[in-house]
Amino acid sequence: MDRANHYEAAFESYLQAGRHAYVAVDEARRSVLGDSPVKSLDFLVFGRAGAKLCVDVKGRRFPAGPQAKPRRVWECWASAEDVDGLERWSRLAGDGFRGLFVFAYLLGKDVELPDSTSGLHRFRGRRYLFRAIDADDYRECMRVRSPRWKTVSLPLRDYRALVRPFDDFVRVEEPESCPF
Repeated sequence: MDRANHYEAAFESYLQAGRHAYVAVDEARRSVLGDSPVKSLDFLVFGRAGAKLCVDVKGRRFPAGPQAKPRRVWECWASAEDVDGLERWSRLAGDGFRGLFVFAYLLGKDVELPDSTSGLHRFRGRRYLFRAIDADDYRECMRVRSPRWKTVSLPLRDYRALVRPFDDFVRVEEPESCPF
């Protein structure tokens, strides 16, 4: 987690406001798994009902694009390295952990949403909306966005089918009790 990154700082504030248990991962140095470097994740989040999440926060603006010509598009791109890294971290973390992309949308002043909208959070005078997609689902549906920049994205149809408020991923059913 980079506290200088306002998207990640806003998400941490959201976790604190929701009283979620979490660990912010220090991104100061590149992590290594085995012999190869891997992109760091941002948070480990533990839900009250047993959810265990490896979270990579992706900061985006809505509307996207330049202020002179805004595009009302919910951007959901990531780098191929982001997808691979999140998959590796969730495997390494162990049973029950799942990778999760959290898209932290900084909302423009003209975006009107009811205050009761799940995932809406005010931080340092700005409004953010937190939406999430399971990393395995993302990988299954992703398409190359830019070969040059090695970025991927989801087609709009898949994005709409997969994206949910972050809190939906924290509220999982209690695991079945152990028989022994």
